[in-house]
Amino acid sequence: MLPVLDLTHADSDPVRFRADLLAAAHESGFFYLTGHGVSGSRIAEVLRLAREFFDLDEGAKDEISQLKSPQFRGYSRLGGELTNGRTDWREQIDIGPERALVDGAEGYWHLQGPNLWPSALPELRPAFEAWEQELSDMGLRLLRQWATALGAEPGVFDDAFAHSPATLIKVVRYPGSSENPQGVGAHKDSGVLTLLLVEPHSRGLQVELSPDEWIDVPPVQDAFIVNIGELLEVATQGYLRATRHRVVAPSEGTDRVSIPFFLNPALDAVIPIVELPDELAARSRGVENDPNNPIFATYGENAWKSRTRAHPDVAEIHHGITATGPSSAY
Repeated sequence: MLPVLDLTHADSDPVRFRADLLAAAHESGFFYLTGHGVSGSRIAEVLRLAREFFDLDEGAKDEISQLKSPQFRGYSRLGGELTNGRTDWREQIDIGPERALVDGAEGYWHLQGPNLWPSALPELRPAFEAWEQELSDMGLRLLRQWATALGAEPGVFDDAFAHSPATLIKVVRYPGSSENPQGVGAHKDSGVLTLLLVEPHSRGLQVELSPDEWIDVPPVQDAFIVNIGELLEVATQGYLRATRHRVVAPSEGTDRVSIPFFLNPALDAVIPIVELPDELAARSRGVENDPNNPIFATYGENAWKSRTRAHPDVAEIHHGITATGPSSAY
């Protein structure tokens, strides 16, 4: 089982907490986080609204179809996203920061802009805007703990998030299938870190701890599942580990709802490289860089690569491009 960390220990026993945080991110890249301060009522609210959205009729959901959004926001129909060139068996809403369009946008600046919100469920917007703020605060708190544990200044990553961070929320439903297709194919997350909320009793998430060794990651009561993204691996020269993971579609007659939150810096931010203490540097594995899926220094380039590959229909409709190569899916 993955380690369980209690965020309240960052105050009550910070030395131990940082040691445990460092070990979890170095050894598996995944862990459970309790004591995070997000209320049970807030968690129940976002899960309820997710279910209410997916229960809407197709017309109400298609009102916010991602095919209408040059920013890759809104509702993506069942089978509307790819990972590694194969169809993911899920439907979802993509929600980013609500910002004005960039005049004369090119490349990754197309990702900044408005969200699409369903008129049939007006509660969705305020709930998920509050969710974005609460989880951003949690993620930045974790980053400062990692920085200290790595021997750096606590705020070494702060500048990258100080202005217009490009966070992303996905509200996802995986319907059951008798054929057991990929819910999401094996991938690493392309940002800094992910905070995942899953419904109690849901199954399907798997983590690759070593080549071809996959373990199940079931929910833990009142816990978020946390994992490292590629940019934190880059920032620590491979000491912290971005781990491949996947979701297996649920069995027929069941489904699964999950809400991943991706803590990402500003689109034009470059994550600083941390100078590791000698004892940590000696254990660094270096950054794993797939030539077919390069990691760019600027976050926006990673995000643009991921979005255009995962949603080639949106990329072609709005940007006249056709992505090639595997997706580094969110």
